Amino acid sequence: MTPPPGATAVVVLADGSVFWGRGVGAAVTTVGEVCFNTSMTGYQEIMTDPSYAGQIITFTFPHVGNVGTNPEDVETTTPAARGCILREDITEPSNFRATQHLDDWLKAQNLPGISGVDTRQLTQRIRNEGAPNGVLCHAPDGKFDLPALLKMAQNWPGLEGMDLAKDVSCTQTYDWDETLWKLGEGYGKLTDPEFHVVAVDFGVKRNILRNLASLGCKVTVVPATATAEDILRHEPDGVFLSNGPGDPAATGVYAVPMIRDILASGKPLFGICLGHQMLSLALGAKTTKMHLGHRGANHPIKDLTTNKVEITSQNHGFVVDKESLPDGVEGTHFSLFDGSLAGIRVKGKPVFSVQYHPEASPGPQDSHYLFQRFVDLMKSAK
Repeated sequence: MTPPPGATAVVVLADGSVFWGRGVGAAVTTVGEVCFNTSMTGYQEIMTDPSYAGQIITFTFPHVGNVGTNPEDVETTTPAARGCILREDITEPSNFRATQHLDDWLKAQNLPGISGVDTRQLTQRIRNEGAPNGVLCHAPDGKFDLPALLKMAQNWPGLEGMDLAKDVSCTQTYDWDETLWKLGEGYGKLTDPEFHVVAVDFGVKRNILRNLASLGCKVTVVPATATAEDILRHEPDGVFLSNGPGDPAATGVYAVPMIRDILASGKPLFGICLGHQMLSLALGAKTTKMHLGHRGANHPIKDLTTNKVEITSQNHGFVVDKESLPDGVEGTHFSLFDGSLAGIRVKGKPVFSVQYHPEASPGPQDSHYLFQRFVDLMKSAK
């Protein structure tokens, strides 16, 4: 197949589908699961979310780049996403907080991208047939070895059975005291903590830690491989299980025994996304790979404990099987898109979790109350 005139990048899916376009960002080749995100804003937060490890992100919103990038809106210092697929060329930045063009930022992070792709067609393909493995190749000279790229896509093992949390987790314990961003002030600093939370880092987003700190929590962040003994020696008021990438069953090999010991300790426990999935596994439920996953900042969720509907930010390709919940564990939140389980709690115990991202980075702030719910549990347990 001959590249069309002007093509400097290509996406090759494992089924042989080819999408030509113009290269942006770093001139490298990357392989991963091709997914899509429906958010209209927050592309920098999305690209730096550790939960996107192993994934190439298709943005369904056509105009990406218009607010530029800055050093404040990153969720981790080393992005784990593999690349991005865009409809239009990157927009010139037009925002008072912008310090760098998105294209320059992608190059600095060694992340490739492609523009000029019919993202609607690609998204429909993912929606109908599931998230495929694929290769994104940015070659400024316009020369591509399509058979080799196809073989690379077909040989990539996929996310099922893959433990990626260990790749994005911290390697040493550290303390966090930075609070939420305010216009004209930037990020604040916690000075008078009321609670001590140990956060298990399976790929935690910084804004989650800031939400906890803003509610008076000194946060001690520990690696994904931390044992219950490692965690409890800090004498926390509560334990938080973070978001993260990969297959929860694979990460659960070492995380589930730790979580069961934390449950036995009686400490208040709150999980988000991967943390929710692994808490469910520790309680005896099962997780499965979704057809295409939920990714975007516009997903409606119903909280059965309040009967309220909240619009949420989501990023997950696995889900807890609601039929597998054991006695004593009840579903509290459900997706209004497909009815899938989006939250649980343990009856009579200070333990709960949600499938989505209440820290709102990017996305609406409808779910911020969940952090307060965790703080209230710690307050009651003191």
